[in-house]
Amino acid sequence: MRWLAAFSAPLILWAGLFSAVYALHGLGCARGWPSVSTPFGSLHGVAMVAVWLGGLAVHLVLLRAAPTGPALEHRLLRMTGWIGVCASLLTLWPVVTLTTCQALP
Repeated sequence: MRWLAAFSAPLILWAGLFSAVYALHGLGCARGWPSVSTPFGSLHGVAMVAVWLGGLAVHLVLLRAAPTGPALEHRLLRMTGWIGVCASLLTLWPVVTLTTCQALP
């Protein structure tokens, strides 16, 4: 059971991170965060990038904690860890880098 939790953790983290960034996107658009300036850019972008980078950091911690070795379980754990990192990078990069808020008619 512990192995299954470790195997699933990167994918569950990706799903949670995906949901959190998209929720922040919707909330930020609805509340007008793109027009709120911070020293690092708009509040909208800063909030989404902060959550995204925090999630990527947790992915890297999980990947670092994964055991190494020739055993199939170890290789699968590392492979799943890298899948989580790549999925988080590729699916959320456009969301955090492009402004897509549109005014409602």
